[in-house]
Amino acid sequence: MWPVRGGSRDATSIPLFPLNTVLFPGGILPLKIFEQRYIEMAKACLLKGTPFGVCLITQGDEVVSAGGSTPEIATIGTLARITDWDMPQLGILHVVTLGETRFQVKHHAAAQSGLVTGDVVLLAAEARVRLAPVYKPLASLLELIASRVGPNNFPTVRDYDDASWVGYRLAEVLPLPLHIKQSMLEINEPDVRLKVLQQFLTQQGLI
Repeated sequence: MWPVRGGSRDATSIPLFPLNTVLFPGGILPLKIFEQRYIEMAKACLLKGTPFGVCLITQGDEVVSAGGSTPEIATIGTLARITDWDMPQLGILHVVTLGETRFQVKHHAAAQSGLVTGDVVLLAAEARVRLAPVYKPLASLLELIASRVGPNNFPTVRDYDDASWVGYRLAEVLPLPLHIKQSMLEINEPDVRLKVLQQFLTQQGLI
């Protein structure tokens, strides 16, 4: 069975979707898919009940032209599981995905179709750490943001007392440069992530 939680040192081969975005564990990522290779990938994942991997593009484009080079990607990504889908018109697939476990790409290669497959190692999920009192203003700001973006764009399950959950959610909704969001994903300590976010928000006069 495909492991989706916890950590494993055994490499697993999965399809990868390079994007100009960073997906965090527990986050919601809607996608509009029109490239045939990724439509086929999504169909296969739905049929098998398996996730695909989302990795930030570090160099290159999301849409690769015929004969174009595969974009370079970050080595830390997040599994994305399709939770809902629709095909409003032929050739365009709308999916809603949920971020699951982070992974590290050990090796990746592109097939003739352009679809990227990676040998990845799953990373252990962060342990639940109670939010320290000093970071309560961050949770309050996050609650305000959640009320404004609406329930369809924010995870249903919420845990404002969990330092990891609050940090991930803030990192994904704040207007941070993509390379900073990626660094937030790669941090393994919830309090370290929150400290960096707190400094940014303080500098911006938001808290």
